[in-house]
Amino acid sequence: MEFLNQLPRVLFFTGKGGVGKTSTACATAMHQAATGEKVLLVSTDPASNIDEVLETELSNKPTAVNNVDNLFALNIDPRAAAADYRAKAIDPYRGVLPDAVLENMEEQLSGACTLEIAAFDAFTELLADEKATEGFDRVVFDTAPTGHTLRLLSLPKAWTGFVDDNSTGTSCLGPLAALEKQTELYARAVELLANEKHTRLVLVTRPDQAALKEAARSSLELLDLGITNQHLVINGLFQATDTADSVAVALAKRASDALEAMPEQLRALPQTTIAMKANPPVGLQGLATFFAPECTSEASTTASGTFSADNIDDLNAFVDELATSGRGVVMTMGKGGVGKTSVAAMIARQLANKGLPVTLTTTDPAAHVLDAAGEVPENLAVERIDPAAEIERYKEEVISEAGELDDDGRALLEEDLRSPCIEEIAVFQAFARTVFQADDMITVIDTAPTGHTILLLDAAQSYHREVLKRGDAHSEEVSGLLPRLRDPSFTRLLICTLPETTPVHEAADLQDDLARAEIEPAGWVVNQSLTPLEVTDPLLVARKNREARYLEEVSTQHAKRMFVLSWQQQGL
Repeated sequence: MEFLNQLPRVLFFTGKGGVGKTSTACATAMHQAATGEKVLLVSTDPASNIDEVLETELSNKPTAVNNVDNLFALNIDPRAAAADYRAKAIDPYRGVLPDAVLENMEEQLSGACTLEIAAFDAFTELLADEKATEGFDRVVFDTAPTGHTLRLLSLPKAWTGFVDDNSTGTSCLGPLAALEKQTELYARAVELLANEKHTRLVLVTRPDQAALKEAARSSLELLDLGITNQHLVINGLFQATDTADSVAVALAKRASDALEAMPEQLRALPQTTIAMKANPPVGLQGLATFFAPECTSEASTTASGTFSADNIDDLNAFVDELATSGRGVVMTMGKGGVGKTSVAAMIARQLANKGLPVTLTTTDPAAHVLDAAGEVPENLAVERIDPAAEIERYKEEVISEAGELDDDGRALLEEDLRSPCIEEIAVFQAFARTVFQADDMITVIDTAPTGHTILLLDAAQSYHREVLKRGDAHSEEVSGLLPRLRDPSFTRLLICTLPETTPVHEAADLQDDLARAEIEPAGWVVNQSLTPLEVTDPLLVARKNREARYLEEVSTQHAKRMFVLSWQQQGL
């Protein structure tokens, strides 16, 4: 593999959701461990699934991977990091300060800023503190989908600038003393990210137009951050072996056309291509053959489960039900790369074609909803929640509502609003506003990949305290968000997945998280399925046979209603 040549000590894997970042990162870590290197694999994804991929239960501390010498792994859990951060800040004062003061401190450290800075500190320490990774020859970061990762990588520079320029000694986290202690580490992180001899950024993509476009955008943004040592991995390249199989031929052509039209920004990067496999690379056995040029079990045609088509619900009937209601929110959620955006765009177009006013929007930082929408019907409005615009809107509102301030007070407020974590509050407020405005129309929301979305929905239970205590003008939008999300006649939440192990199990975990928030999905969409299609290509036959067990699991164990979309329906 070309990207494994002349490796620096630190590797980052990033890309659009579902392109195989985790598989590539895990296979790389195993490969390097097999050479005798002691390797630490770190997941920064709030919805990490490396436990399942590595067949090892992990925590936020380095854990030896089962049956793999020299390989250790950990998850950066934002909630656990935030709990640790609060404990470090508050515990020294227990028994010293009154309980009322401690309760106020806990309240102050329960919002967006604490979650952000705690996870960021954990990431920065692993990147820049040599003691944190002492004893490891190689550190491999498996990151969240692109938008979340770009924000993570930009934070060292953002927080360094904030601390350097801050003249008031305060931040949204209170006194800057704790942040100032980290300033040297933040500066070191900025330096290491830009050091080609220390860090390589591996952009993972599929031979797919949307994934390649996002990889190109990411490459440019990474260059703006000073990260120049970039390598492109094109994962899952399919080549048809049965030219009589129309699905195989169409799939191969789609890949070929996408690579032919590859953005110029990517053509200049060194590249590695990885072939599509019949079996998803989950588990140590799958990872061991991940880099193999050909899979040896492609021709298997033995069904791995039974499934009855009677268990499939009609998505068109679901859209008709939405049209009858004429109001409310439709949300698509799930692991990156499962087709949330395509499903959201399809539903929005169908509703608009029925003559209904519809808004299609997204909470995804790496939004490509306009590309998915295609030709937009007259009564379909396509929007996105733009973090930069929402930050400015939020700042203007807070300043205007603050009333008359003296120079010191205004300077203090402006410093507070320059904090990088203000973005999370601003985006949450925009999300609440979007849901609030769906009282007399239908709004279809394409959400960010699972981890980022769960943090956003968790905000409905925590951020609103922070927004409300500011006396925010939009408190009704915030306070009314959870009741709307919990109302099945107003919010229809669709969990999107693929007929594969990790997407199904992660979707089930997502459903459990939603249940704790008392939110019940309207149904599941199993996307990009071969089950409804006639295929004869050996590799596709093997993949189709594997689907039965997952469709059966979804329909009998998880979904209230299950809708199945074939590959052909998704643009083949």
